[in-house]
Amino acid sequence: MATRTDAPTRREQILKEAARLFAERGFHGVGVDEIGAAVGISGPGLYRHFAGKDAMLAELLVGISGQLLTGAKRRLAESDGVAGPEAVLDSLIEGHIDFALDDRPLITLHDRELDRLRDSDRKLVRQLQRQYVELWVEVVRRVHPDLAEPAARSAVHSVFGLLNSTPHLGRRGSLPGRGATA
Repeated sequence: MATRTDAPTRREQILKEAARLFAERGFHGVGVDEIGAAVGISGPGLYRHFAGKDAMLAELLVGISGQLLTGAKRRLAESDGVAGPEAVLDSLIEGHIDFALDDRPLITLHDRELDRLRDSDRKLVRQLQRQYVELWVEVVRRVHPDLAEPAARSAVHSVFGLLNSTPHLGRRGSLPGRGATA
């Protein structure tokens, strides 16, 4: 979802590899030495960037929830007064599709490891997710003004469930229009 075109920072490299490894083998199945080796530094060298694996997991899950919300708010702001509600909804869908296809390890990580977060981090993830859902519900109700709020919320959750099923589609290179590398 990032819009930067410059090289990722060491911290971003660590997070990307941690997400991949955690998604593949589970949070407890991966050690700091393995994460460090994946980015070319020693395991203990990770502690210059993170307090530990728990901090990496928190940053990954809180971070992606915040990025989704920020991206959706940006899409709304960019289209405010310029595009109709259908175009705004299309833009939100496009943004979530990009996330679902490009950040598949984070979806798996969220599904499997959310309960490993400290209570405060887990609550923050849920708060950001609720705000993201409510933003979508508002747009869906603009497109379909006769749709009751609970039905709109149910539809939004259904769309998220469908889009977030992408980790189960097979290998990344098997997805149409997407390259084999992350």
